[in-house]
Amino acid sequence: MKDLDELLSRIKDCTLCAPHLPLGPRPIIRAKATAKILLIGQAPGTRVHESGVPWDDPSGDRLRQWLDVPKDVFYDESHIAIMPMGFCYPGRKDKGGDNPPRPECALEWHELVLKFVPDVKLTLLIGSYAQKYYLGKAMKKTMTETVRAWHEYLPRFLPTPHPSWRSTGWLNKNAWFESDLLPELRKRVRKVL
Repeated sequence: MKDLDELLSRIKDCTLCAPHLPLGPRPIIRAKATAKILLIGQAPGTRVHESGVPWDDPSGDRLRQWLDVPKDVFYDESHIAIMPMGFCYPGRKDKGGDNPPRPECALEWHELVLKFVPDVKLTLLIGSYAQKYYLGKAMKKTMTETVRAWHEYLPRFLPTPHPSWRSTGWLNKNAWFESDLLPELRKRVRKVL
């Protein structure tokens, strides 16, 4: 591939895991070669699948609050790239919640995207799927322990929980996230942008 635009075009046409996707493929990714921040989350939910806009839901509202950036900055892909572990909506579990991201996307596309976005200064690993994939053996036993050890992964990575409503209880039990990690995250985002 000669450039990022060609790669993104190929990704948007991807049907690699189509038989496993209840709503069909609709890869969601945003990036420009100049991006300095990379957000790696799980996979789009149904609302994002419908709109085609990443983090276009209450989780995205909370994530923008964590970063302390307005929507126009958040969606300026020349500054912030957004690449989930699974690019398409993976469906729902029988007992609630979404299925895990399909594994094909990260294996097929992530390394290629990263080659074309060479100047990333900060990568947020949002949730345990991204943390397991990118931190590997450096990940702690739990997502909580991994996020609590965020200093260990800087300057390249900064792990966070997923900002969904399901994290509200976690946030209440782990006040250090808002008092210690978020100020550092916001400082680093301001510095990079």
